[in-house]
Amino acid sequence: MKVQVEELSPVEKKLSIEVDSTRVSDELTRAYTALGRQVKLPGFRQGKVPRRILEQRFRQQVEDDVIQRVVQSAYVEAVREHKVEVVSQPQVTNSGLKAGAPFSFEARVEVKPKLELKDYKELPLKKTEVSVDDAQVSEQVEKMRQSLTRLEPVTDRDVAQSGDVVTVDYEALIDGQPFAGNKAEDVAVNVAPGELVESNLAALEGAKVGDTKELDYAFPPDYRVEEVKGKTAHFKMHVKGLKTKVVPELNDEFAKETGVGVETLEALRAKVKADLERSQRTKIDAEDRDTVIKGLIERNPFEVPKAMVERAIDSMLEGAMRQMARSGLDVRNLNLDFLRLREEMRERAIQEVKGTLLFEAIAEKEGIQATEGDVEKKIEDLAAEAGQPVSAVRKYFKSAEERMGLSLRLREEKTIEFLKAQAKYS
Repeated sequence: MKVQVEELSPVEKKLSIEVDSTRVSDELTRAYTALGRQVKLPGFRQGKVPRRILEQRFRQQVEDDVIQRVVQSAYVEAVREHKVEVVSQPQVTNSGLKAGAPFSFEARVEVKPKLELKDYKELPLKKTEVSVDDAQVSEQVEKMRQSLTRLEPVTDRDVAQSGDVVTVDYEALIDGQPFAGNKAEDVAVNVAPGELVESNLAALEGAKVGDTKELDYAFPPDYRVEEVKGKTAHFKMHVKGLKTKVVPELNDEFAKETGVGVETLEALRAKVKADLERSQRTKIDAEDRDTVIKGLIERNPFEVPKAMVERAIDSMLEGAMRQMARSGLDVRNLNLDFLRLREEMRERAIQEVKGTLLFEAIAEKEGIQATEGDVEKKIEDLAAEAGQPVSAVRKYFKSAEERMGLSLRLREEKTIEFLKAQAKYS
């Protein structure tokens, strides 16, 4: 087999491959032999159809199959032999098979660019310390306390007060006409300032159980329901009952009730502080990573393969979809313009691909690796952060693919730490 590799650009190569006629002839013989065992033709016993008859009936199909097999195997051999770091599927062209002649084809592929690193040390970085004060801890604890608020029926009065939750049946009309969703029963409404579409209505203060309250409400101009947005509806609300919000006291019982695995308020505050510090550290690390990548790209400009960028966009889009699903959104109902989203993500994807390639090159040059010990420690850290048994997290990273992914992630983290240690801070 003859192979010629031509560089078309820093990220694209052309492989011109010639396969010996003997190899092609052998493949054709195997193909016709296999076909002869299977095919049934009138006048011939199965397995006894002469090759010339098979060629007359099935030449194009057989030759197409042989070309596909020969191209696949020869291409893989050529890439391996010439150490071509392909990152895309090949674009193959050929002129077909000719009896007794070698078979030639060309394969154009995108490849990883060869980086000549320079000036990757002493990158400019801003020193940012993790800082969480008591006020931030108290604010988060209060949010947790409010989230555990329970509703209890009001028994000592029948007039709504600010802060109550009122149960109502309602009917509404716009210009005297009903609309979709204009009736509902047993709806909970907060007696508080805000928008009715968010279940807040200060006008219910002073309403008495059994009374019917009439009022006009203008739907916001950006309301999600086209039929009613920006229009004013006349509501009739029948007040059926009152409930009051009961917030737990700040004590050890409340700490246990949060379900985060602590027994005392002091321990809860300590955990909240640690969580806030970890969140802040993660944010700082992400910002530092972006700054490092931008600094590296500025000092080391290079072209990136389109295939890698498209895969990065795919990954970012999938991540965004998963995040929406976790937030309770049904992506199918959002009428998303995926082409526009992909274009909006493109610049970020290019930066990510360049960053990955730069970190990889620096790690190789500096001999930075993630050891098995590093991988095991990361698994233990992930288990601690998630509050899961180490065995469960280890099981998740059981496959060679998942473990390799974690190892590469750790190598990148170690490379970033190396660069940060060499940086110039302001």
